[in-house]
Amino acid sequence: MTGDNSEFSVIDRLFKPLAGLTAEARGLIDDVAVLGAREGYDLVVTTDAMVEGVHFLSTDPLDLVARKLLRVNISDLVAKGADPYGYQLLTAWPKGMAYEGKEIFAAGLRVDQDEFDFDLFGGDTVSTDGPLLLAITAFGHAPTGRTLSRAGARVGDRVLVGGFIGDAHLGLRVLRGEFDELSDAHKAHLIKAYRLPQPRDDMADTVLENAHASMDISDGLIADATHLAKASEVRIVIDLDRVPTSDAARAAMVLGADAVDLVTGGDDYQMLCTASAAGAKVLIAAGFVEVGQCEAGEGVDLVSNGQVLELEDRGWVHG
Repeated sequence: MTGDNSEFSVIDRLFKPLAGLTAEARGLIDDVAVLGAREGYDLVVTTDAMVEGVHFLSTDPLDLVARKLLRVNISDLVAKGADPYGYQLLTAWPKGMAYEGKEIFAAGLRVDQDEFDFDLFGGDTVSTDGPLLLAITAFGHAPTGRTLSRAGARVGDRVLVGGFIGDAHLGLRVLRGEFDELSDAHKAHLIKAYRLPQPRDDMADTVLENAHASMDISDGLIADATHLAKASEVRIVIDLDRVPTSDAARAAMVLGADAVDLVTGGDDYQMLCTASAAGAKVLIAAGFVEVGQCEAGEGVDLVSNGQVLELEDRGWVHG
């Protein structure tokens, strides 16, 4: 079905149904959203943008692009111990983009709104001469004064991650034609990790109760551990041999993938946190894996077999 591709028709036909009847969205007939205060909670706000050719491939299905956009923002919220609440959306469509593509994008949003109970509150839609640009400002609630941050790690803390590291980086490489010898199942696993990260909303409460510092991993484990170490004024030592990897990642390493690339590649969207020994025990029981510790000093060291590794690439650097 071909639809009217004008701005207000796209809003009326594709985005108003995503706003539903929430009071915050005002039916998407206004220039603002109104967010009510929740007694005993802080409103936690995050913004993430994705640009075609930088954060996703032009060949990626638009419904999965939409779902990834939602999930990378939800990942930021849950890493702070916040309960996802809703979002505002900016779409900058390339001129000439067909209505059908926008319709597929909106359908992807619907799937994950339903999965994560996450409502659209408003936003803006424009056209551009450049590539497709998408951005979400997401809102969540955390108990007053208790929102986790990158600061807060302490000397003696354990360093933990919430799941496999490196799958998304390898998935991008598979999409670019590498590791053709992998099985179809392993390729599918890695591609899914790249296109459809899984924010650990099931771990948010446990992290809030037990972690001293927390963030999600978007730029690569080493790069984001460096951000956390700087904010907390500690030195972080990560043991490469303890970093959890999937069967598919290990199969890729047999074919020549470097283990160091897995911790410097981006797009994991797993949680990275630090906790006391007691807190770490609870987090490990919830599915986290201990990969290192916090020491006095600054920066991040990656070690393997007790030796510090020299790193030429420490992860994604924003331009």
